[in-house]
Amino acid sequence: MAGEKKVKLAFYWAATCGGCDVATLDIEERILDVAAIADIVFWPVAMDFKYEDVEKLEDGSVDVCIFNGAVRLSEHEEVAKLLRRKSKVMVAFGSCACFGGIPGLANVADKEQIFNIAYKETVSTENPEGVTPQTESEVDGKKLTLPAFFDEVFPLDRVVDVDYYVPGCPPAVERINDLVGIVAKYAETGELPPKGTVIASEKTLCDECPRKREEKRIKEIRRPQDFMPDLETCLLEQGLICLGPATRGGCGARCIKANMPCRGCYGPTAAVRDHGASALSAIASVLGLDEEAEMTEEQLTALIDQIKDPLGTFYRFTLPSALINKVVRKKEVE
Repeated sequence: MAGEKKVKLAFYWAATCGGCDVATLDIEERILDVAAIADIVFWPVAMDFKYEDVEKLEDGSVDVCIFNGAVRLSEHEEVAKLLRRKSKVMVAFGSCACFGGIPGLANVADKEQIFNIAYKETVSTENPEGVTPQTESEVDGKKLTLPAFFDEVFPLDRVVDVDYYVPGCPPAVERINDLVGIVAKYAETGELPPKGTVIASEKTLCDECPRKREEKRIKEIRRPQDFMPDLETCLLEQGLICLGPATRGGCGARCIKANMPCRGCYGPTAAVRDHGASALSAIASVLGLDEEAEMTEEQLTALIDQIKDPLGTFYRFTLPSALINKVVRKKEVE
């Protein structure tokens, strides 16, 4: 494959903040290495590409598609399936594509509830006719079909087959460089890692955290705004909820080094099925909740009440990929 032709790359941005696209530029001079081995055939956020440009490509003609963002709209699903058909390799890039990410916290509500809040109930909203997004519209007498808003946010692998995962919000530069290395090797030899590889550490974040760990119990939960944490001691031991014990490493402990606890953006290790449940179990053990038989109901309630926003704390990035991944509303049968 070497010397014959460049690798064809496609990038796409679905339901996400755009940070992953920006992060791809953080590799600095290595962007020149990418330019040397690859041609970009689709990257609508950076260049003037249209969906019809992708449709005209032969199936399987794109070597690698780097897809960031969760699937929130029918448009995202349609493009994901189109790019999967056109691409030999599909990479879920970033927490939203890998697990559903922060947009996935909306799975606590359905479309109707979300529209009511966003377009009708907020104090700042001025919408006397109660107009909400529609799937059909008419412009100059022509009917247009618009993207449908799903009741649920999906990670990419719930919609199409995914070959590789690069977690992170956004992925660390080192992991992006690893991905560039994989693309470079593919360009030279045609070789790829085993399907399903997660381009990150196989160990937990605690294994790469530089802080000292001594205590096995904490007396109270504290919040970052309440005090200035010690720079050397384990943040969890200082009472901050840190998801390091349940989260895959590979980020270089960036938040920890900035004196902030891990929020879990790299998701679970291969040994864990439900990231939030694993994190909750780890926190419960250091709080002493595994000894709940010896506690009064008041003591248990007091401990649990210290954890503010449990869902947003333990499933901030991974709710759509959890065992229980959405709220189900019972429909009344007439």
